Amino acid sequence: MFDNFINYLQSKITVTDEEIEMVKAVCRLKKLRRKQYLLQEGDVWRYNAFVSKGLVRTYRVDDKGQEHIFQFSPEDWWAGDRYSYLNDTPAQFNIEALEDSEIVLIAKGDYENLLEAIPAYNTFVRMLLERSFVRLQNRVYMGNSYTAEEKYNDFIKAYPDIPSRVPQHMIASYLGVSPETLSRVRNHSVKK
Repeated sequence: MFDNFINYLQSKITVTDEEIEMVKAVCRLKKLRRKQYLLQEGDVWRYNAFVSKGLVRTYRVDDKGQEHIFQFSPEDWWAGDRYSYLNDTPAQFNIEALEDSEIVLIAKGDYENLLEAIPAYNTFVRMLLERSFVRLQNRVYMGNSYTAEEKYNDFIKAYPDIPSRVPQHMIASYLGVSPETLSRVRNHSVKK
């Protein structure tokens, strides 16, 4: 049931059979149908979530009702609301399945126990968080400095299969551009 997650871990770190059993013992599988929520704004997020199958989006709705997509999480990516998780406060984000999805959930206390019990896992998670922080810094820089075309090209490099899996208006939301601007950028890219 957790084969994708275990294969992912084994591709990243060396773990013993005993450590794998420790991980499996605390994992819970959550199946989501398309458009079903893993997290809704206002709920407290208490898990680490690994996307084993499918695709989810993390987004927020502003006071004007406009959606702002923070992240797409396809297979082998993590999803969650870190602020809610770390501070035990209501979530500011929604996490919604864009496809039928299977999510591996590890509760906060169990996750922290794994970090203590499996040093290689602890090191991997630290490196993963560092890479996520760098990616977020780059995204903020791009949002402030890149043209719409540069943002789109960077998106395609980071998420090569996402454009065929989500509507164009969601990509525009992620990039912080209007759907019309994205349409012009895509048409310009095709003509090149």
